[in-house]
Amino acid sequence: MTQRRHFPGGFLFGTATSAYQIEGHAHGGAGRTHWDSFAATPGNVVRAEHGQLACDHYHLFEQDLDLVAAAGFDTYRFSTSWARVMPEGRGAINQEGLDFYDRLTDAMLERGLKPAATLYHWEMPSAIEDQGGWRNRDIANWFGDFTDVIMGRIGDRMYSVAPINEPWCVGWLSHFEGAHAPGLRDIRATARAMHHVLCAHGTAIARMRSLGMTNIGAVCNFEYANPADDTAASIAAAGRYDAIYNRFFMGGIFHKSYPDLALEGLEPHLPEGWDTDFDLIGAPVDWCGINYYTRSNIAAKDGPWPNVQAVEGPLDKTQMGWEIYPDGLYEFIMRIHREYTKGLPIYVTENGMANADPIVSGHIEDDARIAYIEAHLQAVRRAIEDGAPLVGYYIWSLLDNYEWALGYEKRFGLVHVDFDTLERRPKKSFETIKSWISR
Repeated sequence: MTQRRHFPGGFLFGTATSAYQIEGHAHGGAGRTHWDSFAATPGNVVRAEHGQLACDHYHLFEQDLDLVAAAGFDTYRFSTSWARVMPEGRGAINQEGLDFYDRLTDAMLERGLKPAATLYHWEMPSAIEDQGGWRNRDIANWFGDFTDVIMGRIGDRMYSVAPINEPWCVGWLSHFEGAHAPGLRDIRATARAMHHVLCAHGTAIARMRSLGMTNIGAVCNFEYANPADDTAASIAAAGRYDAIYNRFFMGGIFHKSYPDLALEGLEPHLPEGWDTDFDLIGAPVDWCGINYYTRSNIAAKDGPWPNVQAVEGPLDKTQMGWEIYPDGLYEFIMRIHREYTKGLPIYVTENGMANADPIVSGHIEDDARIAYIEAHLQAVRRAIEDGAPLVGYYIWSLLDNYEWALGYEKRFGLVHVDFDTLERRPKKSFETIKSWISR
């Protein structure tokens, strides 16, 4: 059984959430976001569900942070909403929004929790989207201005900060696959969004350094690219998938270059002068975060670049249909340490699973989630034993929440949320993890 004593002294255990998924965007003077309009468009989101109420964390954050503290977590990873702080994305500041994040920060500190902020977790102000959003190079400075405002208010009390959560989702998933807001399927938009996300990342790093802030990092998501079979075509397809998903953003940040296998398809669509931005993109960071959930089994398919497809795999799957593959987390930790960060502290900033969570005799049974987390913590321990400077692990997520295009039906939380009454009920996994990490 996993115990805190199995990890190095000072190793941090935490849990994570994001603003739009839990806060309730209708409250507190927040402006419109591209998720509001994406969700209002028929066919984009299950049952056209949206984040206007979500878990109402905006009003219930005190009891939610009580749960974080009660579980014995050391740190809480949250995100700030650009549109809550600056409803038009630029210009006027919503003091109610700033006051909310001020109260939230102080409430964490009062409970002995280390605040770990993410500046952007996918909720683009609609007024910025109207000007091209991530396709517009000017967004780097607009995002820098938001960074100045929000971190000028709460930055002095942050344990750690990362600018942008999961650039692959912001760039590729949202502009090439169209699965997330703004819902585009356009390779030119994709290439520009992927590059400008990194320009915004670098700009935010510089703005936070100018505020005197430290412990600033980068958080990318990773998905193990497993060739569906041993044919040359599948192996090559998995290499392309890996370059786009796992190497493009890390290459920009840590190598000041993009992988050739990604540039094969993206370079013709990148903005003019893209290769002069790497000193900005590659601004030094203090740590790296890994978000990891699953692997994909990749095969080639006919058609234009990147001509890859994910096919059904043999492993057990989560409620999302994602294969459970803890070895992939170990492999990414070791790859990132050896090829990119080379000694910088590494965190697992998200790891967890969606599960149906049956209620048995009044108790929420989620043994599958407990097994998933324990297996991935074993991968973390193995990486530490093999020399990786891993210093923390965050479970996604504290609460069942708004799971983007999948609405409210996929549940990742350690705490069950009744979305009609907003009642919170800790699951078996919550109690189990509390027993693991108690001091």
